[in-house]
Amino acid sequence: MDMIQTKENREVKNSVFIDLFCYDRTAEDNVISLYNALHEETLPEGTRVEWMQLDNVIYMTLRNDVAFQVDGKTMIFAEHQSTINENMPLRSFLYAGRAYEQLVPDRGRYRKKRIALPYPEFYTFYNGKEKYIKETMLRLSDSYKQDRNSEAMLELIVRVININLEEQHEILEKCPILKEYSQLMAMIRDNQCQGKKDAYKIAIQECISQGILKEYLQRKGSEVCNMLIADYNYELDMEVQREEAREEGFEEGRMAGMEKGMEEGRVEGIREGRQEGRKEMILKVYSDGKTIAEIANFLGEPVEEIEKIINSCEWRR
Repeated sequence: MDMIQTKENREVKNSVFIDLFCYDRTAEDNVISLYNALHEETLPEGTRVEWMQLDNVIYMTLRNDVAFQVDGKTMIFAEHQSTINENMPLRSFLYAGRAYEQLVPDRGRYRKKRIALPYPEFYTFYNGKEKYIKETMLRLSDSYKQDRNSEAMLELIVRVININLEEQHEILEKCPILKEYSQLMAMIRDNQCQGKKDAYKIAIQECISQGILKEYLQRKGSEVCNMLIADYNYELDMEVQREEAREEGFEEGRMAGMEKGMEEGRVEGIREGRQEGRKEMILKVYSDGKTIAEIANFLGEPVEEIEKIINSCEWRR
C-alpha cells in the first residue's frame, strides 16, 4: 500500500488520535482497520491509502481531525471530539470543500467532461465526559433558517459515534486500535478523578502493563504524554474562553443592554454558559424593559422557552 501525505502545518500540535491514525508508523494499518470496521468489509491487499492535510481549516492549535482516501474512490473525514458541537456538519462542509479544491486542479474545474470525485463520508468519534447517546446523525440541513418541508438541495450528514467504553459501541470490538485508544483515555480520566499527580504518566504505565497500546506507548511514551498535556491544555483553554465570553456577555448585557451584550462571541458565550447564569441574564434584561419577543429574537430561542424561564422564577416586572 502506498502512503502519500501532503504538507503539514507545523505550528499545529497533533493529538494522540491523529498520531495513531495519521503520523505513526502504524497509521496505515490503523486507518485500514478503522475503515473495515466502519464498512464491515475487508479491504483487498494492495489498497492505496492517501492522507490529506489542509492547513487552518477547522482547527486552531490542536489537530483532532484526519482525512484520507481509500483507493481514490472513498474519502473519509474523521474527527475526534470531547465535546459535542452541533456545527460539526458545517465544519465538515467547509473542510470537504477545501479537500475537493485540493484534489481538482484549477483548469480541471472548467472542463466540460464530468470529473470523477471520491465518495465522501463524515464521522465524529466522541469520548467526552458529558453523557451522550451511543450513536446519532447530525445534518447540515438542521441549521438552515428556513424549513421547506422538502429534501434540502445541499445536505451533509455526520455520523457521530460515542466511543466511551461504557457505551459498548460495536465498532470498538471491530477496530482494536480504537478500543485501546478509548481505554487509554478512560484510564487518564479515572486517574484525574482520583486526583492523582502525573495522571498521564500513570495511565501510560498502566496501559503498558495491561498490553494496551503497549508497543506504541513503549516507543513513544514521553511524546504521547506531551500530546496528552497539549490536548488537556487546549480543552481547558476553550472551556475558560467560553466561561469568560459568558461572563463578559452577561456583564455587558446588564450594563449596556442586549444590543451590545450579544455581539458575536458573546452570544455563544451566553448560550453555552451555565443554566443559572442564563436565567439570571434573561431576567435582568427583562427587568430592564426588553420584551419577551425581543429576548427570544436576540437569543434565537422560541418565545415559549423564554416565557417558561420567566414564569418558573415567578418573575414580575
